[in-house]
Amino acid sequence: MTEFAPDAGFRKNRKLKAALLRHKALSKDGLSERLFGLLFSGLVYPQIWEDPDLDMEAMELQPHHRIVTIGSGGCNMLAYLSQSPASIDVVDLNPHHIALNRLKLGAFSHLPAHADLVRFLAVPYEASNSQAFDRFLAANLDDATRDYWNGRKYGRRRITVFDRNLYKTGLLGRFIGAAHLLARLHGIDLTEMTKTRSLREQRQFFDDKIAPLFEKPVVRWITSQKSSLFGLGIPPQQYDELASLTADNSIAPVLRHRLEKLACHFPMHDNYFAWQAFGRRYAPNGEGPLPTYLKAEHYDAIRANVDRVSVHHASFTELLSSEPAASRDRYVLLDAQDWMTDQQLNDLWSEITRTAREGARVIFRTAAEKSIIEGRLSPAIREQWTYLEERSLALTALDRSAIYGGFHIYGKTP
Repeated sequence: MTEFAPDAGFRKNRKLKAALLRHKALSKDGLSERLFGLLFSGLVYPQIWEDPDLDMEAMELQPHHRIVTIGSGGCNMLAYLSQSPASIDVVDLNPHHIALNRLKLGAFSHLPAHADLVRFLAVPYEASNSQAFDRFLAANLDDATRDYWNGRKYGRRRITVFDRNLYKTGLLGRFIGAAHLLARLHGIDLTEMTKTRSLREQRQFFDDKIAPLFEKPVVRWITSQKSSLFGLGIPPQQYDELASLTADNSIAPVLRHRLEKLACHFPMHDNYFAWQAFGRRYAPNGEGPLPTYLKAEHYDAIRANVDRVSVHHASFTELLSSEPAASRDRYVLLDAQDWMTDQQLNDLWSEITRTAREGARVIFRTAAEKSIIEGRLSPAIREQWTYLEERSLALTALDRSAIYGGFHIYGKTP
């Protein structure tokens, strides 16, 4: 596994700076990029916000498949392991995500049973979790990962976040907390959504309580600021893509539409993303689903396949450039391309095309609805891939996380 520097901030994280910075430091856009970079240098996603069940349906995973994916919160690669692929390479530019991915893998390998795993990764305010880390995990982790979780932040060991509520932390967790606070200031308790018992009740709560918030002047002003969405992990480039969807370049109608999908299109008892958004935790006592990777029926397969994962502190392009031709089958880019320049996109797809085996597939999300690569890849690369547009549109509608405008699938042209 590629080593990482667990305390490297944005200033020292050359990989992240290379991916993000496009403008001069003292320009308006340059300042915005650097502010996002500073925020993104900490833990961003304690839970991934791409639906891995959708990924697996799109990829049609087989036992011989070799996958490359961006890590983020790690839920996706663990879910993929339930299908027993031959290998998974996980890449991420954020060292905090690297540490979290490795910890989750270690938890599968070394916690005694499934109940211990769920307690550690899904149950908030469980004071014994840091003790479980000391007893079962610490000695079995690589030095950098162990040092990261034993390291102190605000006087407490990082691992003690699992004694509280991991999902209230990170940039996304704090953003969701701020949204709850803003709603409470307007007399709305968003956690009431978790008490609904039907799609009809969910719709009524959204229409009566949530939708009117988007007409409040303070909400419209906040959402007009690019920095307001940094907490969702949305960089300046993605904000511009979202704003382009409306006639007045306002982001509020887009956010309202996405939140409506999250709140109203899927039953609460079947959507752990909605539980995290409205309840800030997973559903207790079987009232709703756990993420796929934490379900009991997948525990044995994932535990048996942990050794098939390699975690790298590297970019997608950087990793692939060191791999042999025709050596990978599935590529999961999340929404990373929304950040990229044309040159970065072509460099990435050049390596994907070189390393892709016959029948390979690439899947990714976009903030806006259209595919980000159309009209931007060189013809020599683009003609080697077929856009599965009809399938992409069908699966976009099924994405329970509801945060993205488009889900896209490309297959290697025979």
